[in-house]
Amino acid sequence: MSTAAVRAEGVIRHFGDVKALNGVSIEFEPGMIYGLLGPNGAGKTTLIRVLTTLLRPDAGTAHVAGVDVLANPTEARRRLGLAGQSAAVDEFLTGEENLHMIGRLYGLSKRDARKRADEVLERMTLTDAANRQVKTYSGGMRRRLDLAASMVGRPEVLFLDEPTTGIDPGSRIDIWGLMADLVDDGTTILMTTQYLEEADQLADRVGVIDDGILIAEGTADELKDEMGGSIVELSVRDADLENTLGALTSALGAGISFDAGRKLISVPAPNGPLELMAVSRTLDAASLIPTQLEIRKPTLDDVFLKITGNGESASTAAGGES
Repeated sequence: MSTAAVRAEGVIRHFGDVKALNGVSIEFEPGMIYGLLGPNGAGKTTLIRVLTTLLRPDAGTAHVAGVDVLANPTEARRRLGLAGQSAAVDEFLTGEENLHMIGRLYGLSKRDARKRADEVLERMTLTDAANRQVKTYSGGMRRRLDLAASMVGRPEVLFLDEPTTGIDPGSRIDIWGLMADLVDDGTTILMTTQYLEEADQLADRVGVIDDGILIAEGTADELKDEMGGSIVELSVRDADLENTLGALTSALGAGISFDAGRKLISVPAPNGPLELMAVSRTLDAASLIPTQLEIRKPTLDDVFLKITGNGESASTAAGGES
């Protein structure tokens, strides 16, 4: 028996020739939000499916709320809740009918199932819409109902697979608040997300998975500290981009990158203002004038791009080899 809320050791899962999970190990204590980050296809959802008894691994062990999910999946399901990427509710039933049905599937009596449905509808601020068909709900309301469905069984550990994908910013903030309330009430949450701001705001610990391997783990601040200080960001006219990247690389060395989406050049700044001054001198010497120049602290976006390699190096952007 493990005292950890979730503990996975050496989990491996193949799909044909694809190794979706390649020896993943994670462990964290109750009473927190654990954020699992990674690019598409990294293995996040596969790990969730293993931990929630929906998929058997080819190797490794997994425990949720102290229960071995492979040896005793029925007991594990009593202790966990899951809200997947797609809402698992019937749009032709009302919100209350959906939750009452799920309560009955958990083995609750009709009276207890209805009582529990009312409780979670109130928790998810859906009481006013309880008697409406789900097909009339907005995207944010459907997502809240899906979260409500995952709470009917009073889970000790709640798994949320990209809980706010595809909903409007206002609804996203509402769900953030609901998740924080659940943790305050004793529920432990493991969530996957592609919104790095979401992990930064909510997660007590963050794990980054790529190619089926957990490649980094820690608090958001610990991961940011590994970036080695601040970052100088600048933009220039398109016509000056290649010359700017060449001048900066020649003067300041490796580590300079270019974000083609935002059209921003990033320069590591472990010494803060000293690198900002060096960038300014380099541009001045090359008669290059930036349209934007600033120094800032690193974000989880920077960490993610660095450790997963999903960024574009200066040499690649300038036409060289990466």
